[in-house]
Amino acid sequence: MTRLAQLPRFERSEPAEGRAPRLRTRYYAFLSYSHRDRDLADWLHRELERFRVPRSLEGKLTATGVVPRRLTPIFRDQHDLSAGDDLAVEIEAALAASQFLVVLCSPTAAKSRWTNLEIESFKRTRPEGCVLAAIVAGEPFASDTPGREEEECFPPALRYKYDRRGHRTSKKAEPLAADFREIGDGKRIAFLKLVAGMLGVGLDELVQRDQTRRQRRLAALAAASLAGMAVTSTLAVTSIQARDEARDQRREAESLVGFMLGDLKDKLEPLGRLDVLDSVGAKALAYYQKQDTSRLSNEALAQRSRALTLLGQVASTRGDLDEAVRFYRAAFAGTAEALRRSPDDPQRIFDHAQNVFYLADIAHTRGQLKPAESGLQEYKRLARRMIEIDPSNPKWQMEGIYADTNLGVILNDEGRYDEAAATFENARGDRQRLAAGDPSNVEYKKALIESLGWLSTARERQGRLDDALSAREQQIQILAPLISDPHADAGYEAQAIGAYRAAGRINAERGDIPKSVEQFQSALQLAARLEAVEPSNTETREMATWANFGLARTKLAANAVDEAAALITPACDATDRLIARDGTVVEWRLDLRSSCLELQARLALARNNASEAGRYADDLLAAAKAESARTHSQDAAIAEANAWLMKGLALRAAGNGPMSTSAFKQASASWPAGVADRASYMARRVVIFKATGRTAEANALAQRLAAVGFADPLYLRDARSVG
Repeated sequence: MTRLAQLPRFERSEPAEGRAPRLRTRYYAFLSYSHRDRDLADWLHRELERFRVPRSLEGKLTATGVVPRRLTPIFRDQHDLSAGDDLAVEIEAALAASQFLVVLCSPTAAKSRWTNLEIESFKRTRPEGCVLAAIVAGEPFASDTPGREEEECFPPALRYKYDRRGHRTSKKAEPLAADFREIGDGKRIAFLKLVAGMLGVGLDELVQRDQTRRQRRLAALAAASLAGMAVTSTLAVTSIQARDEARDQRREAESLVGFMLGDLKDKLEPLGRLDVLDSVGAKALAYYQKQDTSRLSNEALAQRSRALTLLGQVASTRGDLDEAVRFYRAAFAGTAEALRRSPDDPQRIFDHAQNVFYLADIAHTRGQLKPAESGLQEYKRLARRMIEIDPSNPKWQMEGIYADTNLGVILNDEGRYDEAAATFENARGDRQRLAAGDPSNVEYKKALIESLGWLSTARERQGRLDDALSAREQQIQILAPLISDPHADAGYEAQAIGAYRAAGRINAERGDIPKSVEQFQSALQLAARLEAVEPSNTETREMATWANFGLARTKLAANAVDEAAALITPACDATDRLIARDGTVVEWRLDLRSSCLELQARLALARNNASEAGRYADDLLAAAKAESARTHSQDAAIAEANAWLMKGLALRAAGNGPMSTSAFKQASASWPAGVADRASYMARRVVIFKATGRTAEANALAQRLAAVGFADPLYLRDARSVG
């Protein structure tokens, strides 16, 4: 016969006898905590033992039993243990003699062996509802998110359910939790929530009686000080009127804040004015900063989080990612609490999912692919939960499509182009269906246009240039009438910049220089229009910089050297400003910087200045090596190989054949294994293979490039120069 699980032995000291001593008193609750949280434990212990249950509730039968008059006694190991040697046995006996277990939860408590053992011992003999969590610091279930393990505040035993035999299961527990943090319920509401949980009554009953008790105390003080019934009555009436007036004002203010964060924000976003959006978010947050967060209603808490999210979006668009992360994390804490209060409310899930996404997106921007992928998986889980609750809601369906698209972006970055293309193809079909069902919906239309862009990127990297260009032309066709208005939605204009820039790049790869120039110029014209409206928008600045580099490259291919030079210098200056703004953005620090230095080297070669080209190649190599040492990423390794390629071209132009060959061999050795064969990568390897005498391999790749229509003039020129 299988034996039942034994309670774990607390090894603080060994018991003198095999039997636990009989306690004289039964404890109402056992207070478990890490001693670093001693201050709050002192306060909570004192408040619980002196709390008087309202007379109207005393003796009432609830789900937790008969409501007592007092919540005494409360057990704490520091104050209530005897001086004997049987410390461990006495703790187990106290746990067994306690009706409830109150756990003070913090990152320190989550790592405390003793706290975890106390929870395990209690849960093996008590139903789940008898364990209550008091959150002091950290985040519940943060350990489920890679990279945030240190924020976990729930000990392991608190996070899982136990079966009737006292065995821990794999099912997640949902303990009744009172959030004592400033961003949570606040001390007073959290305390009353704990008491309500133990008494088995509604929180509103205690809150109302608590407020009534406070009002009575104030009334008594007023009576004693004024010593007059007439004056006291007048003050009471005035107080009630003031309270009602304050309540009405608060409702009006919160309604106004709701309008600011809803309809007004939606009307302002198409204008692209970050200063106005920043002002809306700041004013909304300023209102809530004057309020006691612990007393905010569910809707007020949600609006406060929306204000923080908006400020995070503005900071991110301005290129201040540290500030954006600060706002998003604060918003995340609020939406997590709102979701804890209403776990099946799809709007609460939606609000929380946005902050999960934005934090993952910043991790992706900084090249932190694992945390980014983990965050996007959580975003996808939340999106699916919304759809499960309300499958007919198209807004939740859109979130599911966004979630799939985001994971497609990660697949693209990892070089899994076929999988990414399939994901984007499915997303396009879903978005077309939603857009067809509601043609006036701006978000659906933007999402459809975006899906065409991602599909084009995946097709281009697969080497399917014609399909990639077709998708970009569809984008441009949809966008053309939308951006013809000088007061067009800034979101459409931003999408058009990306579409024209990508189309210009693809046409350059196909050898159509005039069309490439035309499309890059269209991108720059739109970027100038957006920058005039909002100069601090770093996303627009980045797109304009890429368009400048693309146009400069096309001009070099057409031998328009002076025109190329006039584009390269301001684009490199813009790159420096972006990196100075935030050096953690990989695309600025690596990709834009590499493009700047490579084009400067190519410009020097076009001007027959091989020594200057060599210096730029050395700078390019130094930057790539520094990035490789910093991140060990595949992109950094490719940048290093490309730098050796440019150095080889510069040395060959200088007439230094042996050193040139050595540089090309370094380029070959630096090329990382397992890189997907996108056309632009194959073109570089053709040049490297030719320069190092690997003619057969060079010819095989060149044939593949010709088969997909790749005819970039600069590639062809490089291949001829080493042939």
